[in-house]
Amino acid sequence: MADSNFKKTAEKFVLAVGISLMIGIVVLGEEGRESIGAIMGVFMDPISMMVGEGNFHIMLFIMAAITALYASLIQKYTIDWDLMRNTQERMKSFQKEFREAQLSQNTYMVKKLEEQRADMMGDQLEMSKQQFKPMAYISIISLPLFMWAYHYISGHPGAFLVFPFWGEQVLVETIIGPIQYWIFWYFITSLAISQVVRKALNIGGV
Repeated sequence: MADSNFKKTAEKFVLAVGISLMIGIVVLGEEGRESIGAIMGVFMDPISMMVGEGNFHIMLFIMAAITALYASLIQKYTIDWDLMRNTQERMKSFQKEFREAQLSQNTYMVKKLEEQRADMMGDQLEMSKQQFKPMAYISIISLPLFMWAYHYISGHPGAFLVFPFWGEQVLVETIIGPIQYWIFWYFITSLAISQVVRKALNIGGV
């Protein structure tokens, strides 16, 4: 009983920290992001020095690997994947039946299915909760790392990377809207590594 209470308390604390970080990034603004990045520099700057200042793309790759592995492990052990699959299958089946009932103008079946809609909404809410919890956990590591990269790249505005087809691009320049080249590179590498990790850990039944 004591272990169960401790686990619940620990989960609430970690969730509170993760949510606070997500909100704090927005509320604290530029100064807050710089402060978080500077604090993370205590851990990341020595690694960056070993990699070399001219190899920031390698640091982004390392960051992507850390966050992809961490996020995948969090998702594997915090999400009920059986529940997710069953809910998605039930939703598909429900939507198909409802559409067929509407097309055939079967008012009895439409009314019956509408009565089931409340239960389906409850399942969707539970699925949303399942997805939100790991997001809060993941933010504890990923957001500070991201803020460190933001802090570092702001101090090295001339850093560049050679992209296929695009050639040499300064990392702080934008590619689409507010998205800078370093953010694009980070997400592309993170996505690729995530797919490999998820496949290796069999996450989500992939």
